[in-house]
Amino acid sequence: MKVWAFVPARGGSKSIPKKNLVGLGGRPMIDYGINAVVRSALCERVVCSTDDDEIAGHLAGYGIEVDRRPTSLAQDDTPVAEVAVEFLRRSSLPLPDLLLLVQPTSPFLTAGQIESLVDAMARNLQAQSGQTVAKPPHNYHAWNQRIVENGCVRFMFAKERSSAYNKQKKPEVFIFGNLIAVRPEALYAGQGFFAEPSAAVEIPWPYYLDVDGVLDLELARLLLKEGSVQLDPFALSKRG
Repeated sequence: MKVWAFVPARGGSKSIPKKNLVGLGGRPMIDYGINAVVRSALCERVVCSTDDDEIAGHLAGYGIEVDRRPTSLAQDDTPVAEVAVEFLRRSSLPLPDLLLLVQPTSPFLTAGQIESLVDAMARNLQAQSGQTVAKPPHNYHAWNQRIVENGCVRFMFAKERSSAYNKQKKPEVFIFGNLIAVRPEALYAGQGFFAEPSAAVEIPWPYYLDVDGVLDLELARLLLKEGSVQLDPFALSKRG
C-alpha cells in the first residue's frame, strides 16, 4: 500500500505564537509527529504544507519535503481538506492509496499507532478513511453536555440523560485521537478527511492530547518530563 504523510503547518497562531515550532521536551513540537512517521517507515513521501519561512527552513534541514501553500489557503478558517486537495492536484506523481494527516499539535503520535491505522485501512477496503479514537472521561460524555441560555443552564440531551444518569447506563462514546488516514478519492469527492465509513483504532490517554493553548502545552511538557508517555526515539537529524 502506497502511503504519503501530509503535515499542515501554518506559521500563524493566535493561541501560542509560532505554535508549531514552540519548544517541547527540548525540540520543536512539529518534530514529534514527523519523527513518528519516519520511525514507522511506511510513508514513501512526507510533505509539510506551510506558508512560513521558518517552518520551511527547519524541516528542509531534516530533508523533509516542503510544499509552499498559496496565501489564499493559509487563513485561520481554511479547511485542511481544501489544502490537501489543492496539493494533490498539483502533484506530478501517481496518487497514494492513503494520505495521512499528521497534525503538529498532536505531539504524542507514535509509529505503532500509524502502523495500526494503516493496517486497519488495508484490512477494511470499504473504509474511505480511518482515525484513531479514545474514550473521554465520564464527565465529558456527550449526554453530560450543557447549554447556557439567558444565564440558565440545561442538559443538551435531557431526555437521554434522564434515563442514563450514571456511568454504567450511558452508551460508550469516543472522541478523536491523534491521526487521520483518507483515500484521496474520498477527498476529491468532497467527503473530507472523515469520509465514511471510517475505520477506528483506539488509543489511550494521554496520547490524544491536542496542544491548542498554553495550558495544553504546559500539560504536554509535564507529561513528557514525568515519563507519562512512551514515544519513539528520535530519528530526525539535521543534514549537512
